[in-house]
Amino acid sequence: MSWYNTLGEHGDIVLSTRVRLARNLEDYPFPVRLDREGKKQVCKCVKEALSDYTETELNFIDMEQLSQGDAVSLAEKHLISPEFAYDATGRALLQSEDEEINIMLCEEDHIRIQVILPGLSQKEAFEKAEKIDKAIEKKLNYAFSDKLGYLTQCPTNLGTGMRASVMLHLPALVRKGAMRRLCSTVAKLGLTLRGAYSEGVEAAGDIFQLSNQVTLGISEQAALQNLGSIALQIITEEKQARASLINDSEFIDKIYRSKGILQSAYKLSSKELVGLTSLVLLGAEEKIIDVPMQELAAMNILLMPATIRKGEDKALTRDERDILRAKKIRELLN
Repeated sequence: MSWYNTLGEHGDIVLSTRVRLARNLEDYPFPVRLDREGKKQVCKCVKEALSDYTETELNFIDMEQLSQGDAVSLAEKHLISPEFAYDATGRALLQSEDEEINIMLCEEDHIRIQVILPGLSQKEAFEKAEKIDKAIEKKLNYAFSDKLGYLTQCPTNLGTGMRASVMLHLPALVRKGAMRRLCSTVAKLGLTLRGAYSEGVEAAGDIFQLSNQVTLGISEQAALQNLGSIALQIITEEKQARASLINDSEFIDKIYRSKGILQSAYKLSSKELVGLTSLVLLGAEEKIIDVPMQELAAMNILLMPATIRKGEDKALTRDERDILRAKKIRELLN
């Protein structure tokens, strides 16, 4: 089941964990130097290398055969990068049925193995990614340096080639004005904390992404341990901030008002939806109000512009999307 439909460990605050491994093949230039046919050849090589992978079935998706809307929907679900969605030339995706595994072929690097799981689960996500990594390496030669580690198109990924991140819902810390301090603190520890849908401390829906920045001179295990440790500290701070806010009548009133708008609105933009559900979800998590929490959280993904269109299997104007989005939320909450 997809990450956004499942509640994992520390799921009241940690929405998901992602581990991504960047790899390149020794016998080919980086994707930026490849033409369309060269990229297709890389895709074919990786597809064949994983043809007998038995851990899970991987579906091969030729991105050139996928509609722009369907590709953007994958990006809205955080399964692929926006850049990968908007330029399909020579690119392909290997994806598991449950959407946990998404291997982007010929994005910035030849191979980007991505595993995304619900809750705080960095070790489990890395283990899944590592199995795929080893399966490919048995058949193909990676570009690797004894001094620099895995060679990547962007120097910031040299070494392990691993980026690990957790997506956090931090509404209480936002309202306590703590995010600028937190962002500065984690930066000193080799991590970055930024809005999951935007840069900096202003985050739509109070959703932030905490990720490692150091890939050279550190092992995957050390990076994952550091990420998990800092995530747990942030979780503790968020819980403490929530404990002080739930005794504030003005704040509780905002939660009820947000719920009321969602229950009665005739039109909702995706921005309004994400903003309103942040407070409603906090109210549900703290047992202030009763709403189907996991289903409502999933709506922040399923009712994004491209994804809601895909669900209807027809073109929708912005106005039609906003009306349909509000209708689905009313049906869920009433």
